[in-house]
Amino acid sequence: MQTNLRSTLTEEIIDEFKIIVGENYVLFDDETLDHYAHDETENLYYLPDVVIKPRNADQISAVMKICNSKKIPVTPRGAGTGLSGGALPHLGGVVLCTERMNSIVEIDERNLQVTTEPGVITEVLQMTVKEKGLFYPPDPASRGSCFIGGNISENSGGPKAVKYGVVKDYVLNLEVVLPTGEIIWTGANVLKNSTGYNLTQLMVGSEGTLGIVTKIVLRLIPHPKYDLLMLVPFKKLEQAGEAVSAIFRAGFVPSAMELVEIDALKIVSKFVDSSAVRISDDIEAHLIIEVDGNNMDLLMSEMEAIGELLTNYEIGEIYFADDAQQKTELWKLRRRVAEAVKLAGYTIEEDTVVPRAELPALIRGVKEIGAKYNFNAVCYGHAGDGNLHIRIHKDGTPNSYGDAEMTQSLRALFELVKNLGGTISGEHGIGLIQKGFMNIMFENKQLDLMRQIKKAFDPNNILNADKIF
Repeated sequence: MQTNLRSTLTEEIIDEFKIIVGENYVLFDDETLDHYAHDETENLYYLPDVVIKPRNADQISAVMKICNSKKIPVTPRGAGTGLSGGALPHLGGVVLCTERMNSIVEIDERNLQVTTEPGVITEVLQMTVKEKGLFYPPDPASRGSCFIGGNISENSGGPKAVKYGVVKDYVLNLEVVLPTGEIIWTGANVLKNSTGYNLTQLMVGSEGTLGIVTKIVLRLIPHPKYDLLMLVPFKKLEQAGEAVSAIFRAGFVPSAMELVEIDALKIVSKFVDSSAVRISDDIEAHLIIEVDGNNMDLLMSEMEAIGELLTNYEIGEIYFADDAQQKTELWKLRRRVAEAVKLAGYTIEEDTVVPRAELPALIRGVKEIGAKYNFNAVCYGHAGDGNLHIRIHKDGTPNSYGDAEMTQSLRALFELVKNLGGTISGEHGIGLIQKGFMNIMFENKQLDLMRQIKKAFDPNNILNADKIF
């Protein structure tokens, strides 16, 4: 979607913002602007003109009314952990950060629901409801720092998605400030709702382009009492992919099933100074497999059966985590892979997803495309639901965005993904860096419908403009 937006901020407008949110929360010093000029997306950097930190929906509403009338670009931002450029202020203007909106409003134990503001850290929300025996399963790798509001914007998943689903499966209702300043609720706090169009699910995954979420109502489930974890080394990377589908076909549904290629494991083990996993030259990948539930005997039997099934493949010795400390150590390795490999030079990350039976073909294709286009890639991710993260290192090319040669190689990758029945993003979103590839997945009619939805919500195209399209 083309835009001619340029920031028209004046001292008078800045003064209006200060009246709305308070002088201390309208910031334009160099240090603050520098901090909000980047997120975790590659090495991209765009300075905003001003950063505003509101406390509630009314303040956001007042700010949006001014920005809409003056056609000032607004970029919503949570914790800045995004990987697709969704929180990058590439048009300048206002960065509107929700970090002060960090209260858990209510935990409704009778109805198994929680109402939260968007600036609550995901892990804080999880641990708070866990104290009451309740469970909010979506757990992205950055759960210790990312905000629940950002998870809503990207429809985040994480390791538990394979059994429990992603964010969209838990959102019941949202309070949203529209780009024009109106405040609405999108649905109702009920488990079933067939009343009109589903505005709630339209907002989930819309990447902050349709509105700014200010309150969130989530459904919860009882927390499982037990979990078991094992690590399975594979001598062939493709066999690790093949085993994933075989486990599900055999009737097992693990609570998590993560794949980590050996090169990624070497990097992260060194990064966190861990010897929890023995590195061997004859191993190409590991699967982390977790099961959970309320019957320990049943879980033990299930793990034994999965282990027996995996003997059909070329594997090393299966490692069972005996206690909470060992489990934590394994999950630490998995959750910090992205950070470690990025620092090691794998700055370009793709978030492909295919039907899980097609994982071996995807893995094989990634290696072939890397050889053709002269880049190295490491693979890891949520193998249980076919969501493979591909980290790319190419000498002299820190960013894919704006690089013609890398764009060509990624187009080849995404064409492969589509041909395998998949799509180009499973949980990171399209944002800024993937928008040029949307025509691989959609015809013009589908994209036109999406643009019309955007225009209906945001007629002046001020909110996260030029993202997705």
